[in-house]
Amino acid sequence: MKKQTAMTRDYVATARTLNEALPYLQRYDDAIVVIKLGGHAMGSDEGMASFARDVMLMRTVGVNPVVVHGGGPMINDLLARLGVVSDFVNGQRVTDAATVEVVEMVLSGRVNKRIVQAINSAGGKAVGLSGKDADLIVCDQADPELGFVGRPTDINLNLLQQLFQAEMIPVIAPIGTGRNGETFNINGDIAAGAVAAALKADRLLLLTDVSGVKNAAGDVVTELSAAEVEEMTRAGIIAGGMIPKTQTALDAVRAGVRACSIVDGRVANAVLLELFTDHGAGSIIRA
Repeated sequence: MKKQTAMTRDYVATARTLNEALPYLQRYDDAIVVIKLGGHAMGSDEGMASFARDVMLMRTVGVNPVVVHGGGPMINDLLARLGVVSDFVNGQRVTDAATVEVVEMVLSGRVNKRIVQAINSAGGKAVGLSGKDADLIVCDQADPELGFVGRPTDINLNLLQQLFQAEMIPVIAPIGTGRNGETFNINGDIAAGAVAAALKADRLLLLTDVSGVKNAAGDVVTELSAAEVEEMTRAGIIAGGMIPKTQTALDAVRAGVRACSIVDGRVANAVLLELFTDHGAGSIIRA
């Protein structure tokens, strides 16, 4: 009897959660949500399967998800095995001709297809792309010191819109093409921000392995304006690896994205919590 009562409570809680999610489901119907996948969600088969189910649920309720992924640890692993030395400047990988071949191999091959397979196994229709496919992401060189590192300048919106109409889920490796046929490595956050800005996406979600943007006391700030982010950066409160993420968020919201969230990808179902509940799973930044 006690077991039955506990099960009943679980069912009631599930029903209540679905009921409370209704306004959010209505809000995001036909919305475009760009997700930068990185960190914990990519590190295990269980985390990947959970993320794939979240993306499939989004597609099922009418959201148009776009996944842009990273893969730094996998790149580091293969470079080490090949004996290729890789340096970093201001958090970005210096990418020479040998390194960009390895980066493309890992991101467009192994990593991209693993994500596509996970989403398809969850019942979705995912298609793997790199920025080189149909000139999806055209780049200029970001900085001569960084070598083949690209800064996105043009996004092929027509290709993405066609995929949305076919109810397909784009999974994009951050490899870009140059105007003279070069191959460029793109920071995953920057690539996701550029895609979101071009699409005027409703939301940009940056999945990471931290709980969010923290204030001087070390507490997560769940909602920030662009001005607050700039002030916290000037004061040194936002520092280190959080700076490029918050800068990507600022660039995106100023380009027309409704809001950007820096989401704790270690939390189970973090994407669903952020979109469909009052609770959220990180820090949201608005213009």
